[in-house]
Amino acid sequence: MADEEKEAQEVAERAGGGKGKLLLALLLLLILLAGGGGGAYYFLFMGKEKEKEEVPKPTVSPEAVGVMYKLEPAFIVNLADPELTMYARVSVTLELASPEVVTEVQKREPIIRDAVIEILSNKTSRELRSPEGREQLKLEIIKRINTILVQGGIRNVYFTEFVVQAE
Repeated sequence: MADEEKEAQEVAERAGGGKGKLLLALLLLLILLAGGGGGAYYFLFMGKEKEKEEVPKPTVSPEAVGVMYKLEPAFIVNLADPELTMYARVSVTLELASPEVVTEVQKREPIIRDAVIEILSNKTSRELRSPEGREQLKLEIIKRINTILVQGGIRNVYFTEFVVQAE
């Protein structure tokens, strides 16, 4: 009888020990899931709030923008590609340094248009396709137009339409 009681006690200990291990494993799994969920929430939702706060505000205020003058009609030129016949259609808007420059630009518009056509027609399609090439084109146009204008100058050049096409 004593042997039977010992066996029954051992079976009860094994069964109780198994339940304890199962309970411990479930508790650890619950803690891991809660920690993972909290971490995911932080990175998905809290991280976005910090990114929104770090977005820099525009440095140009509405008062700092100069007078805009659109050169009409758009420029259509043959490009300097030796192997293909390539065309470019470019609409240009000038940002003038002051309102007084508008009258001078109007008086000298044919000279300005000729200068822009000359600059554009000396470019290849490869130069105009890259962002660096378009930025270089803007700088060349600004430099050339500022040599033409006497009373003032232009601050920037904006391309409102820019198409390069093969024949």
